Amino acid sequence: MDLTIPNLRHLRVFLEVAACKSISQAAPRVFLSQPAITQAIAKLEQLLQAELFERHSDGMYPTAAGSVWHNRIRRCLDYIEQGAMEALKNRSSRSHSAQTSLLPMLTTTQLKALVAVSEAENFSIASRNLGVSQSSLHRAARELEQLLEVPLFEKTSTGINTTKAAKALARATKLGFSEINQGYYEISALQSREVGKIVLGSMPLARTSILPTVITDFAKEHPHVGINIVDAPYTDLLNHLRHGDLDFLIGALRFPPPTDDIIQEELIAPPLAVVGRRGHPLEYARTLDLETLATYPWVVPRAGAPTRVFFDTLFTDHGIPTPKGLVETSSQILIRELLLGSDRLTLISSHQIEHERALGLLRVIPFALSHTRRPIGITMRRNWQATPTQKAFLDMLRNAAQQYDDL
Repeated sequence: MDLTIPNLRHLRVFLEVAACKSISQAAPRVFLSQPAITQAIAKLEQLLQAELFERHSDGMYPTAAGSVWHNRIRRCLDYIEQGAMEALKNRSSRSHSAQTSLLPMLTTTQLKALVAVSEAENFSIASRNLGVSQSSLHRAARELEQLLEVPLFEKTSTGINTTKAAKALARATKLGFSEINQGYYEISALQSREVGKIVLGSMPLARTSILPTVITDFAKEHPHVGINIVDAPYTDLLNHLRHGDLDFLIGALRFPPPTDDIIQEELIAPPLAVVGRRGHPLEYARTLDLETLATYPWVVPRAGAPTRVFFDTLFTDHGIPTPKGLVETSSQILIRELLLGSDRLTLISSHQIEHERALGLLRVIPFALSHTRRPIGITMRRNWQATPTQKAFLDMLRNAAQQYDDL
């Protein structure tokens, strides 16, 4: 939520004017006067620095910017509506229609308070993060709780826990607000003032293969667009993606996909290799078996990572115990240093050590692993709608992958 999130009532007003093609006809539907509606539209146009409607004799029609805004606002409100229904679904005291009637009563202030408290699990920290007083934040959060008539917060000895209902609405709100940010970026691009940023989650293999080249090329064509790369374990990145904090992930794909609200697109599938330092006792081995490999110390990814699964099954599938005394880490820098300073081995894609191989620091140990191809690609939310700038970045990734040859 980097950009200003407008008043939700103003967003609904915008949609009604677009639907009615008239301020006078929209007025009774949103229970506002015509001057109030005119003022709401003007505030949105000032915020976006763009005209949203063209006035014609037969009505008001969205401009190009207005059409972009309409799409994003509709998606935003759909997310929030779905989240509210999810939060209310276990409340038997209200009918479905009564639940729906509450939605126009939600405010941006209430929803921002919910998200802030859900993330911080502490009212004091949440108020500082939002830049508002704790009393104001507490009041907004409690008003939302009273409006929905479902518990959202539970006090604990360490802070505040959010209920299942709160988590559902907070997640939907973040996804909805991310749509508003997407709208800002798209409208800016329409006006030839491309700004904003791409926020992506990156896993180890992508960082050392196609991603650096794509970032360099993209920055030349889009110098005013920032790129924020988040490095974290896959489970954390997936959680941030599903909550709208990340635009997409790039790295090792999971099969089957861990949730049904994401889609995966394969870019490359390089094989894994056994790697050790230059001068390793096995560097020039003519014949090499698993029993011999099992006698050496190893540094491997943590349990659950795709490469770790390959490593474990490499031995267990042949009835050989997994090597003991493993060092487990996802840090490529630490892996490299451990290999350089010992006879340890690792299982890694040769693409990840291109630089070290070129410098003569690391070597691929001659043991065939052609069957261990590891799919690398893009992970996105299933109903995510990329901006043209984001599409350009994704297309560069796809083009780079097509030109990427196995070493």
